[in-house]
Amino acid sequence: MITHGISANLALDQEINRRRACGERLLHLGFGEARLPVHSGMVEALLAGAHRRAYGPVAGDEAARAAVAGYFGRRRLPTEADQVVLAPGSKPLLFALIAAVDGDVLLPRPCWLTYAPQARLLGRRVFWVDVPAECGGVPDPDLLASAVHRARAEGGSPRLLIMALPDNPTGTTAPPDVVRRICDVAGAYDLVMVADEIYRDLAHDPDRDYLSPAEVAGDRTVITTGLSKTHALGGWRAGAARFPAGARGELLRSRVLATASEVWSSLAGPVQSVVEYAFGEPRDLADYVRAGARMHAAATRAVHQVLVLAGADCRAPSGGFYLYPDFRRLAGDLARQGVHDSASLERELLHSCGIAVLGGHHFGDDPAALRFRAATSLLFGDEPEAYREAMEADDPMGLPAAKDALRQLADGLARLTD
Repeated sequence: MITHGISANLALDQEINRRRACGERLLHLGFGEARLPVHSGMVEALLAGAHRRAYGPVAGDEAARAAVAGYFGRRRLPTEADQVVLAPGSKPLLFALIAAVDGDVLLPRPCWLTYAPQARLLGRRVFWVDVPAECGGVPDPDLLASAVHRARAEGGSPRLLIMALPDNPTGTTAPPDVVRRICDVAGAYDLVMVADEIYRDLAHDPDRDYLSPAEVAGDRTVITTGLSKTHALGGWRAGAARFPAGARGELLRSRVLATASEVWSSLAGPVQSVVEYAFGEPRDLADYVRAGARMHAAATRAVHQVLVLAGADCRAPSGGFYLYPDFRRLAGDLARQGVHDSASLERELLHSCGIAVLGGHHFGDDPAALRFRAATSLLFGDEPEAYREAMEADDPMGLPAAKDALRQLADGLARLTD
């Protein structure tokens, strides 16, 4: 059981907001929240659904599920409404999926900080598999089979593999050849896979090849997604899962629905109206999503450049709004500042440099490594209008708030090793 408090990213966000309210000037790179202005069509959909006060079907309204099915169909994944489950965010769906699979959990290292705590809350053991050099979010295919054998030798029963494409925390996307190799190993060892694709529509290059594990191993892959990242609706809590067709998918879906019926009952009626509208992808909303993706790409690339110039090794970002720098080359300089691991690096950046990040230890990484996650989604300030301007700008990073944030980051990193 977890006893150390609320999730690290939520705790940090609350702390930074408190300190900012007291007048501290802090650069917040610790929280991955998209603060885009809410699209007017989603507001209208929410208002149109405001009369829906009754409990709905546990899986979600059929029209909303059909819209989600259509969304996946447009992404080379033919889907029926009965393969979809809606929930108040993707987090409860992930929790219910872990509960639905009888066995332990394999996770890429590093990975989003919620997967492992959810598994442990359910009494599942967690087995880590390092990510490949070229990307995060997925286990190294060359290490996955040996990790399964090792887990079994230790008395574990690994049955579920969770991945993220694109990834949080590294901001990278597994290429198709890596996805195919992982699916081959998963098939050989009869693993159920969960592909967390909540950042899929925030690809920095829309022409980049993207392959979902569900396209390769459709009979064993569940996809989770939601509206918090692409549509900046984190507070509205709207998540969706796509289950495989066939017996395995039906069993998993029925188990998730059993959990849902006892935990969240159904997605709020007004939000189901939003789901139906958003996943229907009307043209103006699709343009809004693409504009947000362009803005996030510009911010992440600019921060990547600052980190590399400061001496970090860092994978180039390809999706979402995260970076995962490694400062091992500056270990000697950092040691003289009392920084010896990711926890002390996180503390030093906040207290001496005014930069809030989350150390790699929160993501299952080696605590001794000098790595952290930087979220770039809050660089444009706190007001929705600032993000609207950034979405419409030819050069979002030329805006005053973004330029100031980059200077603050560069100056703080310079102080870190001075």
